[in-house]
Order: sequence, then structure tokens, then C-alpha cells
Amino acid sequence: MIELLIVIVVLGILAAVVIFALGGITGKSAVAACQADGATVSTAISAFNAQNPGVTASSTLLTGTTDGGPYIQSWPSNSPHYFFQINYTTNPTGGLTVSTGPAGQVTGGGTYVAYTGPASCALVQ
Repeated sequence: MIELLIVIVVLGILAAVVIFALGGITGKSAVAACQADGATVSTAISAFNAQNPGVTASSTLLTGTTDGGPYIQSWPSNSPHYFFQINYTTNPTGGLTVSTGPAGQVTGGGTYVAYTGPASCALVQ
């Protein structure tokens, strides 16, 4: 009986260690996904602008079949962690902005910053 109790305690300790170790990996993967998605959308915007000079890129035009598209299969979103939008008012040079927080408020009400490269995803949680 005592042996079973010891085994249960040891398994509980091991489970706690594994859960703690995996917590950091989730945050790192969200940052890496944001960086990859940002690079993909930036490339799609550049390709769209090269083929359609004078036309303002939008998520609809990038994912649609008009104007030589689609330039991107689907619009990236990892809403608990980050959200991308095209906003030429906030970011007149390229239009792509990323909201990285606060957690749970990244779509719509989040704070958007101009996406200028992988470092723009540093605040992803």
C-alpha cells in the first residue's frame, strides 16, 4: 500500500515538472508563429503591390482570386496571442500591423504596432 502511495507521489512530481517545462515552449512557439506569419503576409503584400501598382492591398484582395490572387492562402490569426491587420493609417509605409496584447484583447480592441520585421512580435504572450 505504501509503495503505491510513493509511486503516485513520484508521478505527481514528474507531471508538475513536465507541465512547468512545457509552459515556456508555448510562449516561444507563439512568438515564432507570429514571426513566420508576419514574414508571409509581408511577402504577399510585396507581391501584390508589384503586380498591382496603385491598388491598396487588403486582406480580402490578398486572399481572393481577383487581381492575380490569391497571394496568401488564408489570413493568419492566433487570436489569444496575436492578430494581423492591414492599416495604412497606422502604418503608411507597408500597412501591416500586429496586435500582441494585452492577452485576450488582440483582435479589434488590441494595441496595434507597425510590423517592421520579426522584432515586432517580441511582446507576443
